Amino acid sequence: MCLRVEARDAAAAELAAAEAFAAGALGLEERAGNEPGSVLLLIYARAPQAQAVRAAASGVQGAHAASADEPCAPVDWTDAWRAGLSPIVVSDELVVRPSCSTARLAPGQSEIVIDPGQAFGTGGHESTRLALDLLAALPRSLRRGARVLDVGTGSGVLALAALRLGAAWTLGVDLDRVAVAVALENARRNGLAARAAFVAGSLAGLAPRPFDIVLANLLKRELLPILSLLVRHAHSGTRIVVSGLLGAENEDVRARLDGAGLRVGATRERVDASGTAWLGLDLCV
Repeated sequence: MCLRVEARDAAAAELAAAEAFAAGALGLEERAGNEPGSVLLLIYARAPQAQAVRAAASGVQGAHAASADEPCAPVDWTDAWRAGLSPIVVSDELVVRPSCSTARLAPGQSEIVIDPGQAFGTGGHESTRLALDLLAALPRSLRRGARVLDVGTGSGVLALAALRLGAAWTLGVDLDRVAVAVALENARRNGLAARAAFVAGSLAGLAPRPFDIVLANLLKRELLPILSLLVRHAHSGTRIVVSGLLGAENEDVRARLDGAGLRVGATRERVDASGTAWLGLDLCV
């Protein structure tokens, strides 16, 4: 389906686009809106996710759903999305690919197979790529044998990538029970179920325990309220990788991180097809 959401300016359009992707949008186009400076977003989503995507995008301050959707030609979105996916070379140690494609692995390189589904995270979205890049860039000595916490695990792609990169065990947490079921299935199909656990619920419901690496691919509104909880699951040498943030949010986010006692060790940025800049941070406790 093609959903129409109008934003009053470019900043509101960026936030609406981020919320749309987080809710399951497949892609979007930007056009000039009806008012000077406004932006019309044409958001593409599968029918089952369309209502949630529309609500997420139009719920942003300064954005609203247009009165009518623009007709678009019938498309099998599953096939279309799969056709646009190709193997992602994260590093000389890891490749992420869909099952519909193959990858020639270099010596010492391993892979995980993730297909588009009901849970966010195939490795292709800029926020996920940032998290994968930052995870792979962590020192091997830290990754080897690490205990990893993946907050908002979605498809489980980051948790499974951590295992392929040397972690001993991962725990993925997500509020969505469907996501947890998808992550478990992905762990099984990749032969990693024995070293991965996934639970449905909030981070606040977990008993405090120290992890060596914490991953959080979350939007700003989801991340900032749980910063103290992330720190509670860390020790003095823990690295916390966060992504899902917009480039425009950098200054505000860094101020909140400082307040939580977190130091930024590395910063990476990626720009998606719509021109939206996404931010990933490697944090030291």
